[in-house]
Amino acid sequence: MSGSGEVPPALVVEGLSKLYRRSSPGDQLRTLKSALLEGTLTRGLAPGEAITALDGVSFEVARGEAFGVVGGNGSGKSTLLKVVAGILKPTAGRVEARGRVAALIELGAGFHPEISGRENVYINGAVLGLSRRQVDRRFDDIVAFSGLGDFIDEPVKAYSSGMYVRLGFAVAVHTDPEVLLVDEVLAVGDEAFAHRCLRRIEEHLAAGGTLLFVSHDLDLVEDLCDRALWLDRGRPRLVGEPRRVVDAYRQAVAEEEGREHREAKARGEGRDAEAAPAGGEPAAEGAEEAEGAGEAEVLRWGSRRAVIEDARLLVGPPGAAVERYHLESGEPVAFEIEARAAEPLDDFVFGVAVATPRGVECWGTNTDLAGLEARRFAGRARVRLVCPSLRLGPGDYLVDVAVHARDGNPYDYRRKLFGFTVTARDRGVGLYFPEHRWEAEGGVEWG
Repeated sequence: MSGSGEVPPALVVEGLSKLYRRSSPGDQLRTLKSALLEGTLTRGLAPGEAITALDGVSFEVARGEAFGVVGGNGSGKSTLLKVVAGILKPTAGRVEARGRVAALIELGAGFHPEISGRENVYINGAVLGLSRRQVDRRFDDIVAFSGLGDFIDEPVKAYSSGMYVRLGFAVAVHTDPEVLLVDEVLAVGDEAFAHRCLRRIEEHLAAGGTLLFVSHDLDLVEDLCDRALWLDRGRPRLVGEPRRVVDAYRQAVAEEEGREHREAKARGEGRDAEAAPAGGEPAAEGAEEAEGAGEAEVLRWGSRRAVIEDARLLVGPPGAAVERYHLESGEPVAFEIEARAAEPLDDFVFGVAVATPRGVECWGTNTDLAGLEARRFAGRARVRLVCPSLRLGPGDYLVDVAVHARDGNPYDYRRKLFGFTVTARDRGVGLYFPEHRWEAEGGVEWG
């Protein structure tokens, strides 16, 4: 229950579970009469009869927040969105959404193939809660957004799959929902349409709308979302800051692939492989904490194939720099990293990111983005990111340091490893403080 003055969340999911009845041979031949006589429609599911799609999922999404959901195929992502949208009824738990909900899940599922796109827009709009007059007012915008133009009066059965989805998306986003549910629809259609969809989603968020976003595009989840949930076989593994959630998911996928590779290798090598000690990557420090959905902030995660032992800020010109955590905007700095690889690596990337204490990302880069090709990393190493002039605005900053594989799988990600403070002689607003001066000609004088 929200206290007085607090804005209630736009979406509440509490203890959500969804079970499906497991099929058995001959089920398709059963009649409604036989099912009623045996009571299989009215009794609960016995152990072994059910497939668990969702199990105890709980989270809240604030108004104006973008909340991502990641996980492998069969993890329950689409089922979650369908339950939130009201398409499916939960087995247990509750969903509370405040305001109009638009679900971009199975776009165009209600389109009739024999009638035109124009007629389907009116029918689909009515299904989504719009009156005919409201569809009239938005029709031209819907057609323009879909990009169908002259095809709008052609029967839908003549549309390509991309055209079909574009029209469905266009109708759904023009219902002006408070809560927008999106499931992988950006993967359909050309590049231009995907950009148009992203702009429309960003406009929705800028106007105070809420987004629940399911995608296999992990980079897009990191860029678009404020928080994320990792679902694993229907159960919540982690809820939190998108980068940490995505990294934990990537690490689990990599470990599973490594385990499958080792098992396949063992089967191929026969008895000798079975007698050999099992190899494997060291477990991530704090892995137990990372797998929970608790509120405690996790500041370090990764497989530890390489380890960040320390990092520091050096201020001053090369050869004369000293360790210092207070600097004036524009001074030369170096972010120095001490790292160690337990075994030789030929796939490694070092990265540094700077953010404000409120989590606003100011600047970040890594060796891969700089075009440095990884060849060998073994034993101890010292790596520096040198910045001849760090022109950040006055304020406090926190630094993340990481070493990871090129595909993003983290070896050691250390969040908020150290902080520093920036001052400036001139006053200004913002995070970037470029070198500058004011000039004027004519009737302007300054003291």
